[in-house]
Amino acid sequence: MDEWIDAGTAAERLGVKPATLYAYVSRGVLRRRRGDDGRRSLFSLAEVEELARRGRPRNQPPELVIESRVTTLGVDRPYYRGIDALELARTAAFESVAEWLWTGEPARGPSLGWAGDPEGVRAAIAAQRALPDGLLPIDRLQVSTTVLGATDSLRYQLDPASVAATGRRLIAGLIDSLPFAADPPIAQGEGQGGVAGRLWARLCPAPPTPAQLAALQAALVLLADHELAASTLAARVAASAKADPYAVVLTGLGVLGGPLHGGASYDAERLLAEVTDPGRAARVIADRVRRGERIPGYGHSVYKNGDARGAFLMDLVEAAAPGHERLEAIRAVTTEVRRRRLPEPNIDFALAGLTAVSGTIPGSGEAIFAVARIAGWLAHAMEEYAKGTLLRLRATPR
Repeated sequence: MDEWIDAGTAAERLGVKPATLYAYVSRGVLRRRRGDDGRRSLFSLAEVEELARRGRPRNQPPELVIESRVTTLGVDRPYYRGIDALELARTAAFESVAEWLWTGEPARGPSLGWAGDPEGVRAAIAAQRALPDGLLPIDRLQVSTTVLGATDSLRYQLDPASVAATGRRLIAGLIDSLPFAADPPIAQGEGQGGVAGRLWARLCPAPPTPAQLAALQAALVLLADHELAASTLAARVAASAKADPYAVVLTGLGVLGGPLHGGASYDAERLLAEVTDPGRAARVIADRVRRGERIPGYGHSVYKNGDARGAFLMDLVEAAAPGHERLEAIRAVTTEVRRRRLPEPNIDFALAGLTAVSGTIPGSGEAIFAVARIAGWLAHAMEEYAKGTLLRLRATPR
């Protein structure tokens, strides 16, 4: 029977930093499992000993390693400060998860202190009204972030408590500055005053059912952080230079919109829009394969055997809209992708599925992703503020 040792022991045996162990895990060099307490990472003693005998892996692509306590990645899901993100998605509101990422302590209430600065929100709404119609929400979020930062006299307070307070003001202000999806706005029912309910009113012209709101809440939780994703790395570099939280978030938003990151959900939305009925799925996928294009919403660079976040969210989507006509098209796409033995669906596809059955405005998946990930960016920024050293990468001559 294999024996398992903790990260400290494994790192000492290999002569590396604990963070390097997780780089080995992401590259498939070592296996990792959670301890019985759900918090500790355990490593196979036999694999560690074998690696120690062989020496450090060579001929691997260079990988930046940053020590962090915010999020670790398991075989098919992330763990936020040691807690399974899927379990949090079942039991916690987004606000509570954001507080957990920022402070390591549970929130005292789902909406405590989550309000934008009135002056900043008024200025951001005025800026939104001056923008042309038809902009995607991600573009509007970038504009509001700039305006909210410019009007916040507390933006340069970089201690943890102040950054957390800025995060609450910023997320609430961003949502409240977005135009309503319906005119007049839909009336918010009981339990819809939190981040999920307020965001829904900006993205969907119809009021949510409890199951739809639960699916959106889960999506926000599942997307709140994902270790050193591209946007998070960019946000950490900005924070290491002591950029203020608004500049950190603006940096993250700029990277998030790329089609290989958060923009993949928008590409998946457009893919589903092409599948006007289930019978078109085979043709739509075949055309993309013929053009040499990737299938958005499928496959993951970390979760090679499937993204548990996507499966979890897709189950909630199906439960929220049983019998919905778009579900058959969604299933038909996945069936065709699997017939071709392509990778499994990820959370970007599930997010596109949620927006498809909910009737949200175009680009809503990106907006959900962006609002959620602000929590993670600021948690990582806090670590960089505390370190006080500049992240400076070096180039290798070619």
